[in-house]
This record gives sequence, structure tokens and C-alpha cells, in this order.
Amino acid sequence: MKKYFLLLLVFITVSFDTAKPDAYDTGEWFKFRIHYGFVNAGYATLEIKDAVKDNKKVYHVIGKGYTVGMSRFFFKVDDTYESYFDKATNKPYQFIRKIDEGGYTKNQEGFFNQDNNRVVVKDYKKNTEKSFPVTENVQDIISTFYYLRNHPQIDKLKVGEYIIVDMFFDDEIFKFKLKFIGRENLKTKFGTAPTMIFRPIVQSGRVFKEEESLTVWVSDDENKIPLRIKASLAVGSIKADIDGFKGLKNPFMVKMK
Repeated sequence: MKKYFLLLLVFITVSFDTAKPDAYDTGEWFKFRIHYGFVNAGYATLEIKDAVKDNKKVYHVIGKGYTVGMSRFFFKVDDTYESYFDKATNKPYQFIRKIDEGGYTKNQEGFFNQDNNRVVVKDYKKNTEKSFPVTENVQDIISTFYYLRNHPQIDKLKVGEYIIVDMFFDDEIFKFKLKFIGRENLKTKFGTAPTMIFRPIVQSGRVFKEEESLTVWVSDDENKIPLRIKASLAVGSIKADIDGFKGLKNPFMVKMK
């Protein structure tokens, strides 16, 4: 369960741009309901605010994941992920990671120096500070989502093609790889929406059954918002559906019920 809240924030990541944020703007907010079988396990939210870093106006995104009801009784999750990134280039300035997953906790903050391609990570739990080399266009876990939503190739992908992003997480750079599967109409609580389908390539084994065990449905409109995420786990399956939204920059292309 705890892995899924993290993966939701990562793979919620399947909406796509790099230079100009046409797909989103300040005030956008999403809420996702997470199901484990027939159980309502929890919720996750993402919200965009304005902030200032290095005398520049930037986006400040706050992501939260938490369990509810009996799921919280058996396994309590309270996760917060934040990112400050440039409005024009999408390059991250700072990330924050505060998590509590069944007693497993982390409290970290990272500061990117994009000119020198370094990131300084402060671990407040361990009382450490480390510097790591990063690649030219590296993203953090949250900024990746918004980087991808405006990706210039998103509407040009053919079935079977990939998009790859360098993402810094847990003191490492990951090649975050997304495979385009196709398109279909998806029924949501708001009506039927045309979608693009992606499968992030994940590591099979302890959490996932196979490398392509995760599937993401993204609105096939100018917003590129995630509408559904399904994962086949080593034990059972889990699903997240969009439960609420506000502040979309573009009309949500959906056929009403």
C-alpha cells in the first residue's frame, strides 16, 4: 500500500510540455480516490500555487497522499511532496518530501543549482547534507508530472513509442520511461472522456507483477490530466480515479452523462 501513494504521485505524471505551460496554471487542483479492491483506501491531491524563488516567480506544487477509514487503522499513510519549479523552463529549484508510511518516515529537502548541475539534499531526520551531480534537464518527482503534461511530442506519439525523462529521487537519477499504448473513451464520474493510455516501465518483483503492470489514462485534450491509474501488484490490484478538480486552464473535453 505505501508504495502506491508514491507511485501515484510519480505516474500521475502522465500528462505532458517543456517550455510553455499551456496545459495548466496557478489554481489548478486535483483529487484522486484510491481503491484497493472494493475498499476505499485513501485519497491523493495536487495543487498549484504561486511563489518566488531567487527573485523569480515560480510554481509551487503541493502533493498529498493519505489513507482513510479502516485502511488508516491497518496502515496509516500521511505523505507530502512539494516542488518549486520555473514557470518558463519547468526546471526545479527546490523539492520537499515529508512522509509517514506505517511508521516509516522521511523528512528531506533538495535545492537544485541548475547552472552547475548539482542538487544539495538536506535530510532532517538523519541530520545530513549531501551534494549530488545531476543531468542538464533533470526533474524532481513532482515537476516531472508538469514537465510531461506539456511535452512537445505528446500528441505526436505512435503506439509503442516512448518518452524518457531524467528524474532525481532517493539520491539517484532515474530514466523515467513511458510507453504510449493507444486511445479510448473512458467512463468517469463526470462523464465519458477521450483518453490517451500510457504504461510506465516499472521494476517487476516485490511490488509489481511485470514491467508493464501500471496503466495510466490521460485526458486527450489540452489539459492532459490523469483520469485513472491501475496497477497489478504482486498481491492484488489497486486503482485511482479522479474524484474532483477545479481551476483547469482549458475546457475538460467530456461527454456528460
